[in-house]
Amino acid sequence: MRTADQYNFAGKKALVRVDFNVPLDNEYRITDDTRIRAAVPTIHKIMNDGGAVILMSHLGRPKNGPEEKYSLRHLISRLEEEFDTVVRFSTDAVGPEPQQMAAELRPREILLLENLRFHKAEEKGDPEFAEELAKLGDVYVNDAFGTAHREHASTAVIARYFPNDKVMGYVMHAELDNASRILDNAERPFTAIMGGAKISDKIMIIEQLMNKVDNLLIGGGMSYTFIKADGGEVGSSLVEADKLDLAKRLIGMAREKGVKLMLPIDSVVADAFSNDANVDTCLSHHIKPMWMGLDIGPDAREQYADVIANSKTILWNGPMGVFEMSNFSVGTEAVAEAVVEATRRGAYSLIGGGDSAAAVNQLGYADKVSYVSTGGGALLEYMEGKTLPGVAAIERDNY
Repeated sequence: MRTADQYNFAGKKALVRVDFNVPLDNEYRITDDTRIRAAVPTIHKIMNDGGAVILMSHLGRPKNGPEEKYSLRHLISRLEEEFDTVVRFSTDAVGPEPQQMAAELRPREILLLENLRFHKAEEKGDPEFAEELAKLGDVYVNDAFGTAHREHASTAVIARYFPNDKVMGYVMHAELDNASRILDNAERPFTAIMGGAKISDKIMIIEQLMNKVDNLLIGGGMSYTFIKADGGEVGSSLVEADKLDLAKRLIGMAREKGVKLMLPIDSVVADAFSNDANVDTCLSHHIKPMWMGLDIGPDAREQYADVIANSKTILWNGPMGVFEMSNFSVGTEAVAEAVVEATRRGAYSLIGGGDSAAAVNQLGYADKVSYVSTGGGALLEYMEGKTLPGVAAIERDNY
């Protein structure tokens, strides 16, 4: 599989699938530009070689065609600031307008296409839509790891129209490289930290990790399904009732495999799902009726920090509590600080996208851990052992 380093873009028009699915506020200002910054080295490589860049991406989940809040035009000023050049913008991804603009594009110039998902054909993986996009460029570059698990027109199908001119960008290569390090070359002790609301979102990766990790630290809403399955009283905490048997089985599996599966010994609880609710701390197995666990407690934070401090490899995916509410963000912050300190002392740490990546970025720790994935769902599926269509399409030599 070729990477951008192995390709000379001189005189070529590079059609680059990036993941510019960035959050915007009510005035359409970017609130987190991590994904844009991640794609910069690939774009620079193409421009420095003497190639022209045609950027295509999705933004959000538009349901019925174009919507102003999902327009990629809101990214133009940020891109112009980054590359110190005029960024041309096509108000559609296919049709006469982008075709003419692409034809007129000169070396080291940038053209940004409008949101691919304004066309239903994108998510359907429509070959005709993919072929229309393919006509715009001479070489296809996939640098959108975050959508590599989707068999969409621009992430997988399009590659068949570039049998000899398709490469992966630096983001895609780094994501796969770092994930492989975790899966295949983890130095021990290896600790995985799993958070988030639901076990159902993490079943397969937890099962996979059981064969690899020494410690599995559970936090977030899903911990209360485990705690209830373990005989605890969890009040009105979030519980997936249909996953109690599964949680019990995973606890047993950890015991059989010698994996130290840790549930939060105590929790920060509230009498409502609100930052203004009454707050208390109690043992996680003894939460009173009508109260709910919304963060790991101080003893759990200390226990988890001790395990993390003695780890050589750390994978973290998912917050420890309702991180977006300040009263219930302390557990996530404590875990982030522990991971940063372990990394400083020589551990390898991979932050697995999604909310945990957002937390690390928000706390200013992105450059203090080994790698922050932009992938989220794609990273989880890769670690579950699934084939990612966007990766497979680049790997294939021909069709």
